[in-house]
Amino acid sequence: MPLASMIRPNRSGRSHARHARRMLGAALAATFAVSLVACAPDPVAEQYLEGNDKGYISADGAYAEIAPEDRGEPIVFGGVTEDGEAFSSEDIAGDVTVVNFWYAACAPCRLEAKDLESVWQANEDEDVSFIGVNIYDQPDTAKAFAEAYGVTYPSLIDVDSGEAKLAFASDAPLQGTPSTLVLDKQGRVAARIIGPLDGPSILSTLVKDALAESA
Repeated sequence: MPLASMIRPNRSGRSHARHARRMLGAALAATFAVSLVACAPDPVAEQYLEGNDKGYISADGAYAEIAPEDRGEPIVFGGVTEDGEAFSSEDIAGDVTVVNFWYAACAPCRLEAKDLESVWQANEDEDVSFIGVNIYDQPDTAKAFAEAYGVTYPSLIDVDSGEAKLAFASDAPLQGTPSTLVLDKQGRVAARIIGPLDGPSILSTLVKDALAESA
């Protein structure tokens, strides 16, 4: 028997293996979606609190404000939200804007979600906008996260295009996930928080400082 015949893969077996992998992937995806909705207790967040980083990057919530004279150019960014709606920074021109980079499997992202939402709820009647930038997930996962953690502001789905992350690369390169930026009324980066929020107070203060500035 020729050697080629001896090593040729069995097409039927290969097809069966592909089918099995698809079934396994679907089962894992379903399990992940259920775990987002039934998020108490949250084992991923608990692992983070116990010191197991699981591959995401996090810092200690260090923050820095940037004096107006030291700020870069206004950031022009956009994309498509988890609900399929087009978004442009022009839509929120003149607002103080909080931009949060996150993804669903990131444990500190889960822990800080309530604090981000708290600051958003406290300021939504002011000239303030919140927008998330999801760097890894597809829309269904992002929507499941928002439902599970009570997030009411939109997020851009940036995993395929990287458009939003690229827009911030020169003035505020992504150094960790989660990261949160506060943009002033001109759309310039006024403050950075690298890592998860340690409660809502720091972000709330940064937003109020930016609001108090003249446009």
